[in-house]
Amino acid sequence: MLVSIIYDSGYGHTAKQAQAVAEGVCSVPGAEAKLIAVADGAIPWETLETSDAIIFGSPTYNGTISARFKQFMEDSTRQAWIPQKWRNKVAAGFTNSGAMHGDKLQTLITMVLFAAQHGMLWVGLDVFPGKTAEELNRIGGWLGAMAQSNDESPEFSPIASDLKTAAHLGKRVAETVQRLQPAA
Repeated sequence: MLVSIIYDSGYGHTAKQAQAVAEGVCSVPGAEAKLIAVADGAIPWETLETSDAIIFGSPTYNGTISARFKQFMEDSTRQAWIPQKWRNKVAAGFTNSGAMHGDKLQTLITMVLFAAQHGMLWVGLDVFPGKTAEELNRIGGWLGAMAQSNDESPEFSPIASDLKTAAHLGKRVAETVQRLQPAA
C-alpha cells in the first residue's frame, strides 16, 4: 500500500510534521509512505495516481493554505480532477502555524473541500482533545492533525505531542486503507 504525503513547508516546521505523518504510515505493516514537497519542483502526478491514499499538508498562512500549496491544488485540475484520477482514494490533512489556533481549521476545511471535489474519502482524527501539552491532539482538531510552532528552529518546534498526533493520523490513514481493501 502506498500513501503519498504531499505538503508545503516554508520554514521546516510543516516538513517535520510531514515526516511524523510518514512514520505513522510506515508503522502499519505493508504500508509505504512517499513524501512529496511541492517546493521541490515538478509534481509526480503518476505517483499520486497510483497511491492508495493522499495526505495533504500545508502551513497556515493568513488563515489558509500556503500559496505554493494552492498552486498545487490548481495544477491538479487537468492532471487529476477532470479525469477523476483520485476518486475514492482515502485523503487526510495536517497543518501548522505559529499561533496556538491561528485559523488552522480554515486550512483543513480548504483541504477537505479540495478532496471532496476530487471524490476522495476524508479521514479525520479519532482522538479526543488533550488537556495538557503532553497529550495527543492538544489543539483539539477533528478534521486533521494541527500543530503549533514557535518562531524557532524546526529542531525545537513543533513539540513532541503535536508530532505524535501527526504520526497517529498517518497510522489511522494506513489502517483505514487496509480496512477498505478487498480481502485477498
